Amino acid sequence: MSADVMLATLTPGFQRFLVVIALLVVAAIVLAIVSAKATPHTARRASAVNRYLLLTMLALIVLFPIYVTVVNSLLRPDVIGHRPPTLFPTHPLWNTYSSAWSDGHLGRYLFNSFFVTLLIVIGQIITAVLAAYAFAFLAFPLKRFIFVLFLSTLMVPAEVTFFTNYQTVSSFRNVPVLGTIAGYNTYGALVVPFLATGFGAFLIRQAFMSLPRDLRDAAALDGYGHWRFMTRVAVPLARPAIASLALFSFFGAWNQYLWPLVVTNDDNHRTVQIGLRQLAGASVDRINVTFAGTILAALPLFVLLLVFQKQLVRGLTAGAVKG
Repeated sequence: MSADVMLATLTPGFQRFLVVIALLVVAAIVLAIVSAKATPHTARRASAVNRYLLLTMLALIVLFPIYVTVVNSLLRPDVIGHRPPTLFPTHPLWNTYSSAWSDGHLGRYLFNSFFVTLLIVIGQIITAVLAAYAFAFLAFPLKRFIFVLFLSTLMVPAEVTFFTNYQTVSSFRNVPVLGTIAGYNTYGALVVPFLATGFGAFLIRQAFMSLPRDLRDAAALDGYGHWRFMTRVAVPLARPAIASLALFSFFGAWNQYLWPLVVTNDDNHRTVQIGLRQLAGASVDRINVTFAGTILAALPLFVLLLVFQKQLVRGLTAGAVKG
């Protein structure tokens, strides 16, 4: 098929999208050529504009699938499969979102996801801060060896511990207290295996290591013990790294699918990812409702990423410079 025929099969909206991408690429190439032959001042400005053009192009490429999902959620089911695809709905069906909320019981699933994710985030922050402080400021035998063991857990795939965790949770079923707290089909079963993370300990330890050693000495002269120094000095200064860990923990816990599917069997404990799968199975002839449910489930992630993006970047670079 020739390029002209392929372009003719595309919708005008998609053609315009490709034209915008092509123009951005051409502009970036022209600016690169200009910056190579211009004065230093002009070259710096051209280079800055070139970077923004590149970032804009990449943003459009990344956001385009999300835009298509939103559009499909507003179309009739018989229109979604049309070729070429429709990119600008003329008669949007906004009731698909209310249908996804009510038919898919997303209210209950979202509550379960929020509750489980919140517990996992809190648990990982507490355990990571305590472990990171020990590795950064305390002296104890085999400290470096134990820290390497912590890091080695990052190389162990989750599938390796999956069945062991499942057997452990299943064995709690006949234990009076543990069976109620962390047994099969409980919130504890969804939370306990993820309360600690080697990545979190490493991230916050690097932030602690970037703090001047003089702070610890000055705090000791003021009578600060380890607990007061950690809670009043180290943790406040490491807030960007802790915020980054909270975001990573939230994203990972929110997107879990296989583990909640295996350790729960009723809607009172299952999370939103399983709810989306059940919604897709129950709405085969209404795929637009499934798209709407996907947007509703991903909305909290988008909000968090937009609100805390600066903290995320600061946290990832907090341990890059020591001073």
